[in-house]
Amino acid sequence: MARVIASDGIALHAEAHGEGEAIVFSPGYGQTHENFRPQVEPLVAAGYRVVLWDYRGHGRSDAPALAEAYSLEQVLDDLARVLDWAAPEAPEAPVVLAGLSFGGLASQHFALRTPARVAALILLASGPGFRNPRSQATWEAQVGRTADRLERIGFEGYTSGRAGPSTVGLRPELPAARVAARAIEAQNPRGVAHFGRRISGPAPATLDRLGEIPQPTLVLVGSLDHAYRPAAQVMTDKLPNARHIEIEDAGHCLNIEQSDALNRALLTFLEKRER
Repeated sequence: MARVIASDGIALHAEAHGEGEAIVFSPGYGQTHENFRPQVEPLVAAGYRVVLWDYRGHGRSDAPALAEAYSLEQVLDDLARVLDWAAPEAPEAPVVLAGLSFGGLASQHFALRTPARVAALILLASGPGFRNPRSQATWEAQVGRTADRLERIGFEGYTSGRAGPSTVGLRPELPAARVAARAIEAQNPRGVAHFGRRISGPAPATLDRLGEIPQPTLVLVGSLDHAYRPAAQVMTDKLPNARHIEIEDAGHCLNIEQSDALNRALLTFLEKRER
């Protein structure tokens, strides 16, 4: 466990488990590193170094009070510093980037920004953003309403309400979902709100640049995640080296809801991908 210092001095929570090729997991907006806890033990046992972290404003990372401290470029720089910490003996060694929802979009932007540092991509319940201005405006308005709610009443009842399926999944009774829920509801509401309005809401699309990502990519989506199934197919069609898997009986948080099936898919991809 570590406190990685960002370029502007804030501290980011990061932790690494195991040895071997690094796999860095980036969660969805409003989630924390605990959402990926079900992936740690199986991947470490298979010989990988599993790295979890929290965005600024999220989880155990610092939450700057000023909105100006939040930008996509800053988040990509934060991720680069986590990579430096995770592999200090070879900072330029490529890693596998895995991200859920916004974490997948951030991973795509990082691969476009710094391709030499990315060995492969794992995109879970994610998308390439919106090309249509109306769709983009609708998404930003939705994120804005979430931010308003957090600033008004905080995280009380957040994961047990309408946000539950997208934050802890369709099976909130699972032990991993309960752990994730506790971590989410312990966050700083203002930090997560700033992140939503300044980063995850207005994040630019990668749709027209997916052809520039040659790394082996695994696109995963739950069969019950109707909002993201079309996006998963679009990314699979446009990425030059992508494989698509649909996890049965899973919604948006497929890594919690169907962790065994998801972990098997990850290990198969990692072992058989083109190096």
